[in-house]
Amino acid sequence: MSAGDIPAWLRPLLDNVDRIPGAYLRRLPADVRAMITAANAKAHVTGKGRDAAVLVLFSGPMSAIRDGAVPESADLLVTVRASTLRHHAGQAAFPGGAVDPGDTGPVATALREANEETGIDPHRVQPLSTLEKIFIAPSGFSVVPVLAYTPDPGPVGVVDPAETAVVARVPIRAFINPANRLMVYRDARSRRWAMPAFRLNEMLVWGFTAQVISAMLDVAGWAQPWDTTEVRALDEAMALVGGERREHGGTGMTGT
Repeated sequence: MSAGDIPAWLRPLLDNVDRIPGAYLRRLPADVRAMITAANAKAHVTGKGRDAAVLVLFSGPMSAIRDGAVPESADLLVTVRASTLRHHAGQAAFPGGAVDPGDTGPVATALREANEETGIDPHRVQPLSTLEKIFIAPSGFSVVPVLAYTPDPGPVGVVDPAETAVVARVPIRAFINPANRLMVYRDARSRRWAMPAFRLNEMLVWGFTAQVISAMLDVAGWAQPWDTTEVRALDEAMALVGGERREHGGTGMTGT
């Protein structure tokens, strides 16, 4: 697959990848943004901390019904981490993980980890761009998101239940749908840290993963106006998952 094989509907995102880091931090208070920016710079300069990479894999047809429109069948590959893991247990995430000594870079890490977690064939995946390293304070990882595309990922599913609980291809329109969006904070002490989240029928996508998705929607021009005043504690938001399905964009998923 060559660069010319990238669908037109993905171009607005690829043409604005340099704006994603700013969009990632946009909804945080100024002092919190400054703290995270400083942590990112320190991790980059010193090389300390644990390096990791995640695969942000878009699937979908080459063409769309309308120019620039995201096709109904376009999706993102998302997992839910096993509840027994040490870091981010039970949390929705992009497939990925820590760098192994034999990895040649973040792309190699992201593809290897995605294969180990979901069974996807790396030869089906076209890496498109690597984003700036992002420091994740709770786990101490410095994560590089790797944007990638495939017309068809082939069969994907849970490879190791001890590591991954769910593998799902989530329609991009489910993330775009304003009815599925809200702001979430972890506990009362962190309410001012409330960040964008996505309330789907099978999972709540929040934290780092939701921040990246929200930033991508913003810079690609896919985001629709949504109610940023709906701010809920994490436990409360999690209790809403699995409730009534929403209209206008759907929250369905494919996968296992």
